[in-house]
Amino acid sequence: MIDNSILYVMGILVFFGTIEILSGYLKNSKRTKDDWIQEMGAALVLSAGIKPGIVALVAISGAMILPEYLRFFSELHFFILVMIYLFCDDLLQYCYHRFAHRHPFFWKLHRPHHQAEEMGFFVSYRNAGLYYLLMPNIWWLGIFTYLFGGAAAAVGLVIKQVIIIGSHSTVSWDKPFYRYKMLTPFIRILERIIVTPAFHHAHHGKSKLDGIGDPNANFGNMFSIWDQLFGTAVFSGRFPASYGLPENSKDSWQAAYLFPLVKSGDNKSEISAGFQKERTATKVPLTVNLKKGENYLWCRCGLSQNPPFCDASHHGTKYKPFLFKGEKDGPAKLCNCKITKHEPFCDNSHLKL
Repeated sequence: MIDNSILYVMGILVFFGTIEILSGYLKNSKRTKDDWIQEMGAALVLSAGIKPGIVALVAISGAMILPEYLRFFSELHFFILVMIYLFCDDLLQYCYHRFAHRHPFFWKLHRPHHQAEEMGFFVSYRNAGLYYLLMPNIWWLGIFTYLFGGAAAAVGLVIKQVIIIGSHSTVSWDKPFYRYKMLTPFIRILERIIVTPAFHHAHHGKSKLDGIGDPNANFGNMFSIWDQLFGTAVFSGRFPASYGLPENSKDSWQAAYLFPLVKSGDNKSEISAGFQKERTATKVPLTVNLKKGENYLWCRCGLSQNPPFCDASHHGTKYKPFLFKGEKDGPAKLCNCKITKHEPFCDNSHLKL
């Protein structure tokens, strides 16, 4: 059944790919050859290699260690089995995804996913290979198949992939629901259950400066309920002005996919050999000129190379930048010690250091 689900997933990819091509995606795409190799290659390796390999490994290990538990829970109602698989799978992936944005090493494995400067169905698979080998919900797939049976997992995989690929695709099926007021109530309910394109595109936005994008929110994969439960949900019903990383680097597909075995040749890249984030926080505030009504992102992590403003160096840390709007034209004294109680402005807390 797992093998059949792989065929269905490939069919879903073909479906979304055909629609994207017909809508001019290939003609207008700015993807490089490295982008295509990384995304298509990663999709193939994940679907035909990593997932089946982990399922087989768990099955072999289970037969050796706990043979009496083979399909031990398979007598449960099929619908219940599917829901058990999906909810556990998605919660595990939410936690793993969120953790990858806070842990330096795992961020480097996940970073290629956010380097994509345009959306598309293959972006779903744009991560380092090790990111998938360590992904807990893929191991859950193997465990579930052994304990509960593969049929429910196969159905769950197909349902999940429809939502995931749809939320990454340039075919944003939810746009009409936001455009026409009579349809808006339906999408407002639906987006609070499943991950819609607008919900996930916001996660891929370059920064919060456009008031839509927020790479530090909307970590859900299939269900948006986890983001709502854990306070990371942002609903705007709109799409970011731009995608990718503010400070992007030129990494080969080999470095992006095979890190840490292969490092980037771009010395500015986080996945280059010997790269270190330098702390730029100081004991004195910085005076900058602000414009009234303009949005700014103040750095909280103290690692930005453009202090006191954010340059996305906080990725891989527990910190998030602070969005604020200029109150008036002219100079303002912004905190650079990062301990102010009046973010983002200096309140002389640095004098206590």
